[in-house]
Amino acid sequence: MACFITFEGIEGCGKTTQLKLLAQHLRARGQAVAVTREPGGCPIADRVREILLDAGNSAMTATTELLLYAAARAQHVAEAIEPALEAGQIVLCDRFTDATIAYQGYGRGLDQAVIAELNRLATGNIRPDLTVLVDCPVEMGLARAMARINNSQGAREERFELESLQFHRQVREGYLKLAGLEQDRFIVIDGSGNIEETEAAVAAAVLPRLPKG
Repeated sequence: MACFITFEGIEGCGKTTQLKLLAQHLRARGQAVAVTREPGGCPIADRVREILLDAGNSAMTATTELLLYAAARAQHVAEAIEPALEAGQIVLCDRFTDATIAYQGYGRGLDQAVIAELNRLATGNIRPDLTVLVDCPVEMGLARAMARINNSQGAREERFELESLQFHRQVREGYLKLAGLEQDRFIVIDGSGNIEETEAAVAAAVLPRLPKG
């Protein structure tokens, strides 16, 4: 039975690792799972991702950033998320609309009403059934994120990691506010422990919430 689950959190919180572990667990139970991410998730959106995360694009304005995220999301929803849900799959998505509210709204200070309208246009009727917010202190997350980037052989997707501590604190605060406003949808997981501890917490919180059938 179709279910749309998003994973959110600040840089280096561990959400991507936890999403992959949950996908493995669900597939081992015989469930059909689609794993995707934002920005990206399909060829056109992946090209937009390259622009958004390239630290060389430091001159990008906050409004340009917001519009690029919306454009990538519209393509991603149409090409990847909606078809997977229609096929009855469990879709696990690494970031979605809450990231835009947290980063461009709380982090950049852009108008929340404008963000809400762009999210509506980009997603149509697609809304997460469940959102896992993996939370950890900003300093811990950034240290993890930079270690990952420095050990990576690929492109250095670090434009956000290079933002100020204050920016990242505002993003984290935004995420926690969103979780407080929608407690039925959000599951907040402490991501400051080791991978195994966090994995167990995610499974214990998510598995009972999956649709039966």
